[in-house]
Amino acid sequence: MKLRYSLLAAGLVALGVAGSALAQEQTLRLLTWDGYVPADVVAQFEKESGYKLAVTISNNEEMISKLRATGGAGFDLAQPSQDRIAGPQQEFGIYKPLDLSKLKNELFIPSMLEATKKNTTLAGKVYGLPHIWGTDGLVVNTKLVSMSDYTDLCKAEFKGKVAYRLKRPTLLAFAFADGKDPFALYNNPKAYTALMDDVGKRLIACKPNVKFYWDNKDQLLNGMRTGEIVGAMMWDTGGWKLNGEKAEMQFIAPRSGALGWIDTFAIPAKGKNDAAAYAWINFNMRPEIAARVASAAGNFTASQGADQLMDAKLKTQFAASFPEAALKNVKWYPAVPAGIEDIEGRVLDRIKAAN
Repeated sequence: MKLRYSLLAAGLVALGVAGSALAQEQTLRLLTWDGYVPADVVAQFEKESGYKLAVTISNNEEMISKLRATGGAGFDLAQPSQDRIAGPQQEFGIYKPLDLSKLKNELFIPSMLEATKKNTTLAGKVYGLPHIWGTDGLVVNTKLVSMSDYTDLCKAEFKGKVAYRLKRPTLLAFAFADGKDPFALYNNPKAYTALMDDVGKRLIACKPNVKFYWDNKDQLLNGMRTGEIVGAMMWDTGGWKLNGEKAEMQFIAPRSGALGWIDTFAIPAKGKNDAAAYAWINFNMRPEIAARVASAAGNFTASQGADQLMDAKLKTQFAASFPEAALKNVKWYPAVPAGIEDIEGRVLDRIKAAN
């Protein structure tokens, strides 16, 4: 009798393990950005593919932190920006190479696919694919002020009336506005440190102009709506959202160039469901799906043909902000070498601490 119960218990345990493994095989654990997983798109994917989606909303810093802490475990697919793949991969080994044979390459805009592959390649292996892209520039209340570049935020007449983040994009933007190319110095730590020190001094001098360093998008949008803020360094879709409410709110590609980013698809090193990951990537890059995701996120997509299905108003706003010359002048983030963000972090700490 005891033997019978022992065998029964063992069988139940085996069934439980098998059931758990099956559930894992049927679930895609996605680490992504807010707005990239609209409910109707998730529902369609789950119905078509048979996979279930488990979504964790994150950002670049948190993605790296989570994957570094686990050695690349806990998720099957992540969406870091393309400049945040090669460095962390080289340093921490948190991603696995992509199997390009499992992708429908024809679904991607060729130039964007090749650029992202180039920026995420290590030792001949590709680690990232393009998905959503956008830019950072200036949003200005044109009824109240005139600005054409990031450094205009520091003009004396705007004391206490501007906002930007105390983050690395601000350092890079002000460097470009000063006529320097920070990306060209990525492989020269000494020169890069000197440039960032100079930018830090400028931003310390600019502190009286800053109403707040924003880290909450609602705080920033409301500050612009009320006139508390007359100009800010902001992401493009935030500017277009404000423009939809008030025509005088304009997103401007700065004279020195907007900063361009691409959020990618990357597979964590210890992901357990690559099949579901590739299914989600191919599903998302279908033009009709990509257009829905991009509309929900408020940005544009690397899906070939999806732009023709985008919201007409957003396309009009994009054209107004980015005439051909401005679009050619976008400064796309390259891969960030190890150590660069440590240099920037020290400068940001000094700015924060300065009286």
